Amino acid sequence: MAVYTLALGASAMDLAGLGERATARNRRKQQGREALQAASRQPAVVGAGAAGPVVRTSATEEPVPLAEDGAPRKAAGIATSLTVLALLLHLGGVVTRGLSAHRAPWGNMYEFSVTGTSVVVLVYLLVLTRRDVRWLSTFVLAPVLLSLGLAVAVLYTDSAPLVPALQSYWLIIHVSVAFVSSALFVLAFSTTVLQLVQERREAQRAAGATLGAGRFMEALPSAADLEKLSYRLIAISFPLWAFTLVAGAIWAEVAWGRYWNWDPKEVWTFIIWVVYAAYLHARATGGWNGRRAAYLSMAGFACLMINYGVVNVFFPGNHSYAGIG
Repeated sequence: MAVYTLALGASAMDLAGLGERATARNRRKQQGREALQAASRQPAVVGAGAAGPVVRTSATEEPVPLAEDGAPRKAAGIATSLTVLALLLHLGGVVTRGLSAHRAPWGNMYEFSVTGTSVVVLVYLLVLTRRDVRWLSTFVLAPVLLSLGLAVAVLYTDSAPLVPALQSYWLIIHVSVAFVSSALFVLAFSTTVLQLVQERREAQRAAGATLGAGRFMEALPSAADLEKLSYRLIAISFPLWAFTLVAGAIWAEVAWGRYWNWDPKEVWTFIIWVVYAAYLHARATGGWNGRRAAYLSMAGFACLMINYGVVNVFFPGNHSYAGIG
C-alpha cells in the first residue's frame, strides 16, 4: 500500500503536468486565432497572391490528445514503474497467503479483496501495453488503495480451511474468471466517470462558459473517445461475466444438487449480467450513447458493488463466506 501510495502521488503529479501543458496549448491556440484575425483585417498588398499560404489538413484526422501524444512524461514513467513494483509486492502477498492456507487465496472477503485488487492493477498494466492510458492510473490506484485499506482494517481474517462447498476445482475456474471480469468493469467505470465529466466540460465550452478546475481534462481524450473505450472494456468483460454465471450454476449443482437455488449471491450475479446486457443492447441497437448509456453502465457497476460489499456480508445464504462475522 505504501508503494501504491507513492505511485498514486506520481500519477497525480502527471495529471497536474498535463493540465499545465493543456493550458499552454490553449493559450497558443488563442494567440494564433488572434493573430489570424489581425492579419485578416490588414489591407491587401498589391501584387501579393490572393490565395495566401495553403495549409493542408485532413478532414478525417483527429488530433491526438496530449495524454496520448507519446511525449515523455517523467512523472507518468515513475508512476508506472512504482505500480509495477507495487504489483509484484502485492502478488507476493497473494502467493504467501495461498501458501499459508494451502489453497487458492480467495476463500473469504479479505482474500477476495486482496486478490481482486491485484487483478485490477494487472489488467490495467496489460491494457497499458496496447494503449497509452497512463492518464487512467490515478483513477485505478485510488479505488485499489481504498479496497486494500478496507481489507486490512475491516475484512482481515486469519487463514483457515475452506468450508466443504468451496473445496472444488470450480473455485479456481469460477472465481478467477470473475476477477478478470470485475477488473475490466472497474476500468470501464473509471472511464465512464471521466466521460461524464468531459461531456459536461465540452457542453460548457460550446456554450462559451468559463471552465473551472480540472485543467488536466483538457489533455484527456474527448467524451466520445472515452465512451468508446468504456464500451470496448465492457464488451470484453461481459462474456467473461456470463461464463462466471454459468460456471457458478454448474458448481452449485455439484455442491448442492441444484443449478439454481435463488441464493442472494446468485440473484445479484444475474442482475449484474442483465444490466450490462441491457447496456450493450441499448448501445448497439437502440442508438443509446453519451450520457444515457453512461448512466446504464454506472448502474451495472453499482450492482457489482452491492454484490461485493452488501450481499457478501449482510445477506445470509449459501454464499455467506465473508469470514467477518
